Amino acid sequence: MKMHYVYMVKCADGTLYTGWTTDIEKRIQTHNAKKGAKYTKSRTPVELFYHEEYETKSQALKREAAIKKLTRKQKLELKNG
Repeated sequence: MKMHYVYMVKCADGTLYTGWTTDIEKRIQTHNAKKGAKYTKSRTPVELFYHEEYETKSQALKREAAIKKLTRKQKLELKNG
């Protein structure tokens, strides 16, 4: 079964970007090749900061939307558990 991931990357300028994918490594490479999201194109290199795993795309997309509503401080706290 294909897993779905919600991930956050830390951009070169220190900002955080949240997205979802089924292949985290490939997605990070895409961002760093400046072919990912418009937001990250001018902020490379990016590095994986945090991720969560879900069984369905629906679950992952709901969680992505919830994470995007968090403050920066709350996002940083996710990594620290």
